[in-house]
Amino acid sequence: MTPPNKIENTIPVLPVSDLARSLDFYTRVLSFRLDWGGEEGSRIGSVSRDGCGVMLARGFGPASPQWVWIGLEDETVFQEWREAGAKVAQEPRNWSWAYEMKFEDPDGNVLWVGTEPRRDEPRADDPES
Repeated sequence: MTPPNKIENTIPVLPVSDLARSLDFYTRVLSFRLDWGGEEGSRIGSVSRDGCGVMLARGFGPASPQWVWIGLEDETVFQEWREAGAKVAQEPRNWSWAYEMKFEDPDGNVLWVGTEPRRDEPRADDPES
């Protein structure tokens, strides 16, 4: 008999300097849904998309930019976020671990998004490419 899981889930918490601005960016530009928080004077809020959450927090922990990996089913989000005006930190690249692209939020946090690697393209970490 398999013992029950002890961990329900994990949710990244990204530092932000202006919670209202960040919630607007995540909901309007990246099409996340506001789950909770963001009321006048609040310091933390949660957004999600496709059942996956990210918390945004002002004044909790380090203020330096952080990174979060977001695995995708396909790369359509790359173009969606680019067209919505998200800042591109790295154009798409094919690696042995993923076909990936990087975006930055208003505080410089990196949203590192990717799919399975492309089999029909050279890989950036292949010494022969």
